[in-house]
Amino acid sequence: MSDHTVLHVKGRVLVGPEEVRDELWVIDGRISYDRPVGAGDVRTVRGWAVPGLVDAHCHVGLDQHGAVPEDVAEKQALTDREAGTLLIRDAGSPSDTRWIDDRDDLPKIIRAGRHIARTRRYIRNYAWEVEPDDLVAYVAQEARRGDGWVKLVGDWIDRDLGDLSACWPRGAVEAAIAEAHRLGARITAHCFAEDSLRDLVEAGIDCVEHATGLTDETIPLFAERGVAIVPTLVNIATFPALADGGESKFPRWSAHMRRLHERRYDTVRSAYDAGVPVFVGTDAGGSLAHGLAAAEVGELVTAGIPPVEALAATTWAARRWLGRPGLDEGAPADLVVFDEDPRADVRVLGAPRRVVLNGRVVG
Repeated sequence: MSDHTVLHVKGRVLVGPEEVRDELWVIDGRISYDRPVGAGDVRTVRGWAVPGLVDAHCHVGLDQHGAVPEDVAEKQALTDREAGTLLIRDAGSPSDTRWIDDRDDLPKIIRAGRHIARTRRYIRNYAWEVEPDDLVAYVAQEARRGDGWVKLVGDWIDRDLGDLSACWPRGAVEAAIAEAHRLGARITAHCFAEDSLRDLVEAGIDCVEHATGLTDETIPLFAERGVAIVPTLVNIATFPALADGGESKFPRWSAHMRRLHERRYDTVRSAYDAGVPVFVGTDAGGSLAHGLAAAEVGELVTAGIPPVEALAATTWAARRWLGRPGLDEGAPADLVVFDEDPRADVRVLGAPRRVVLNGRVVG
């Protein structure tokens, strides 16, 4: 499609869960709801249109061993794009992916800098590994490097204990979160277990990744403070296999991981029912494949979140939370078109009819 082609999206345009229009126009890469005067070359796409999907926990430029070359990162980003994911919050990466910002054919990325973990308490080659006295300095560094987010590793296996445990003392967490906020960044944390959550939330954390350790005691705290969760249920599905692999060396950890997995749907549903904001994230890029946002939406529905709310968690609500536009007048035309209404059946998300990025049909 040339730069001068006008794209006409006709059918049902889901501007919001309830706001539906019959058509939109894409002129010079941007959305308009006014028919252009004297449009020459017009390409029409028909179907159900939604804003480009959001994966709010996705690692571009990372695999299970660490940073990857640019050609591999490009394939990861293209896989997400083909699946309709056009906005990514990269929740921690050692890889410099700024070059992607210069590519108008690749998804837009909001970076959280590099993970910040306790020494020898995370996956090798992923994080800055520091002690509590250095945490504030590293948070400041990543706040300046990222796109308004910082990522902590809030808990991990303590090999001496043989189980998951919190990585940081309360005072270090409070100072780190205050520093991120002072620099205008939001801060999130990887948390599988229970014991780090109260300190993080009371210290003012903005989001928690995975959040499998939520309980009846901490869920109300999250709701009261408006702390979002990104459950990454497609990743939590790997817990039984991880537990099997660690059984002989860390039986206590293995049993804990199985318990967290067994109650995962109840945890997410209880959080949603209490009013905790829930968003779609896949944790792609570690050991998990890219392009799984539709599968994660399906998992949220399985957990008991209403389909329209699960759809919002990867479209309208997710974009609003990340401060990015949806199908707004004048916004970049990032949208996905389906054959059927995804509000009625979220499985439709797995088969995009057309993907439009920056006004161009790319898939």
